Amino acid sequence: MENPRWKRRILSEIESLVAQSFPKQKVPQNVAMLHVALVKNHYNAAAVNIDYHRRRIEMDIVMDDQAYKPGAVNTDIPILRANLWFRNLGDFLKSCLDKDNRSLAFYASLLKSYHQSDRILVA
Repeated sequence: MENPRWKRRILSEIESLVAQSFPKQKVPQNVAMLHVALVKNHYNAAAVNIDYHRRRIEMDIVMDDQAYKPGAVNTDIPILRANLWFRNLGDFLKSCLDKDNRSLAFYASLLKSYHQSDRILVA
């Protein structure tokens, strides 16, 4: 039997963390890594770069996970290069939050590593 209370708690905590992660000046590296991790998880992206000043997100989206072979050099994975413009990064990141169990587990690990210390998050 599932417990929807912990799901709501994880979602509300990650949403509040995203809402609090917009300083007036330069974005700290751990906050930028949080933003990148959320976009990578939602879009299944291999690489993400956020340009806060131009309001752009550049990413390489993996189109087919079946082509990935863990024991080999993967040079021919189908990738879609995307360059997105956002009006409000907070709203964009909140729209990237998924409610499936795999994403909730990922958010819980992000919250744990983010709250344990102020070190850089690894995505």
